[in-house]
Amino acid sequence: FASEIDFYRDLRRADRFTVVYETFLDDSNRRAKTGRVLAVEFINKGKPYRAVYFQEPGGEGDYFTPAGENLRKPFLRTPLEFSRISSGFNNARFHPILKQWRAHKGIDYAAPAGTPVMATADGVVEFKGWQNGYGNMIILKQRCEYSTTYGHLSSFGRGQQKKKRIKQGEIIGYVGSTGMATGPHLHYELRVNGVQRDPSQVIMPAALSISKRNKAMFQK
Repeated sequence: FASEIDFYRDLRRADRFTVVYETFLDDSNRRAKTGRVLAVEFINKGKPYRAVYFQEPGGEGDYFTPAGENLRKPFLRTPLEFSRISSGFNNARFHPILKQWRAHKGIDYAAPAGTPVMATADGVVEFKGWQNGYGNMIILKQRCEYSTTYGHLSSFGRGQQKKKRIKQGEIIGYVGSTGMATGPHLHYELRVNGVQRDPSQVIMPAALSISKRNKAMFQK
């Protein structure tokens, strides 16, 4: 539900969840290991979110709503599991280092140094290295007109190199304070046709739902 729920800001007391998952037994009928989650219901602020696992013939398994809509949206809500927003998207913010008012065309997530940073969407590494005030930075090019930027990293994930394909949720780096930063945080940008946009205001493309030819199999 990472595309539906912000697990830092949206959780409330009395939220609850139910999970159905696989358990594998050995020859002695003892539990050997835990498998995949098959179904889950998460009730957040009184609203139920439900998902079931389904693998289309010849395809990869994924999680869908009971109506067949894909829950793996193209973009995650946040690039960190747990953090707080220290500075939002703003056209006029007083820069703590430059001591002047200027636009802040991204979102800053304050988190301890070394916190893993995830790719919010599938993409290809377009840039990896040092860039001015961003410090250590990675830019991922997504499909069509989208790209995402991750700045002030302390270090990069293993094997990150230009043109490498990255999967959504893959660790691409770690929170730091490189470049023009007063403390450890991640600077995250969403760019549409090269222009920074507020991620909370952009309508993202929808993920693919269950195909018509497999709908009956899914419903069964």
